[in-house]
Amino acid sequence: MSPSATDRFLAAAVRRWRAPAPRWAGSLRAGVDLGTATVVFAVVDSAGEPVYLDWMAAGVVRDGVVIDFQGAVEAVLELRAGAERWLGTSIAAAGAAYPPGVGIEESRACRYVLEGAGLDCAVLVDEVAAALALLRVDEAVVVDVGGGSTGVGIVRQGRMVAVGDLPGGGHHLDLILAGGLHISIEEAERLKRTRGGDYLHLLRPGIERVAANVKRLSATQPALPVHLVGGALKIPGAGEVVAGHLHRPVVEYEHAEFVTPFGIALSMP
Repeated sequence: MSPSATDRFLAAAVRRWRAPAPRWAGSLRAGVDLGTATVVFAVVDSAGEPVYLDWMAAGVVRDGVVIDFQGAVEAVLELRAGAERWLGTSIAAAGAAYPPGVGIEESRACRYVLEGAGLDCAVLVDEVAAALALLRVDEAVVVDVGGGSTGVGIVRQGRMVAVGDLPGGGHHLDLILAGGLHISIEEAERLKRTRGGDYLHLLRPGIERVAANVKRLSATQPALPVHLVGGALKIPGAGEVVAGHLHRPVVEYEHAEFVTPFGIALSMP
C-alpha cells in the first residue's frame, strides 16, 4: 500500500470512531492494541475496510509488559461492549499484539487479557508485523515507536526478514519534558500530544535516541526508507529529526497511532 493509500485508509478509520460503517462485507475482525497510554479497539470487515474504532485512556502497560491485568481486562470489556452496542452484533474473537522485544510470558499476558474479557485470542503477533499488515510495503524499515520501546522491522520484497526492539519511546519523552519544565508526567504527556512542536528543542535528545535505536537495528540496510508508526512520535518536526540523524527518507502518517491496531485486525484469520 502506498503512503497516500495508507493515509486514506487511516482517515476513513478515524471517521469510524464510535460511528460504525452502515454496512460491511462478510464477517468482522477485531484488533486490540494494549498501549502504554491507551487501549484501542479496531474492527475491519472481510474486505479489509475499516468498520469501527474506539479507544480509552488506560495506563495498564509499561515497557510492553501488562502491569495492571484487571485494569486491562476492564478496559477491553468496556470497549468490546461499546463496539457490540454500536455495531449491533456480538464480537467473540479478537487479535492482540506485543512489542517484539518482550519475552514469551509477557506476550502471553496480552492473550490472557483478551480471554479475561471473554474474547478468544485468534491471533497474537508482534507489533511491527501488525503494522506491516496494514502498510504492505515492499522494501522498507518499519518502526513502531511505542510508549516504552521502539520496534524495528526490516522488510524486503514485502516480507519481514528481521525484527528487533530496544528501550526508548513516548514515556521517555514524557520524562524529558517533565524534567525540563518541572511538571508532572501526566501534564508532560498532555503537552507532548497537544503542543509537542513547541517543545521540540527539549524533546530532540529523546527523539535522537529513538533514531539511534533505529540505526542500530537496521544497520545492515542503511539505504531503506523508514516508515514511522505509533503515537509516540506524532510531534511536528520529529520526522525531520529522525531523517537528519539517519540520513535516509522518513515516511510519516497523519494518524500513525492507529496503524498497529488496524494491522492487528487485518492479521486476524
